[in-house]
Amino acid sequence: MIKASIFEAKTNLSELLKKVQSGTEVVITAGREKTPIARLEAIQPIARKRLGVLETPGFSLTPAFYEPLPEDELRLWNGKGA
Repeated sequence: MIKASIFEAKTNLSELLKKVQSGTEVVITAGREKTPIARLEAIQPIARKRLGVLETPGFSLTPAFYEPLPEDELRLWNGKGA
């Protein structure tokens, strides 16, 4: 893990980002006490998976799929009971 002050992070951002991409964690600190305030970490691309049912020939979504849910069903989805 690398610790860098805000000034160091601004000055060396490109270098720090290269290290983050290689797997090193970078913590940004502030003040004389060097209090950690942020962490830089690499973003891994999200693997997009297709639902098997959508690959089934003849399957299609009707316009009703895109309509809002009824209020009673929304309450259930939001954990508020029936």
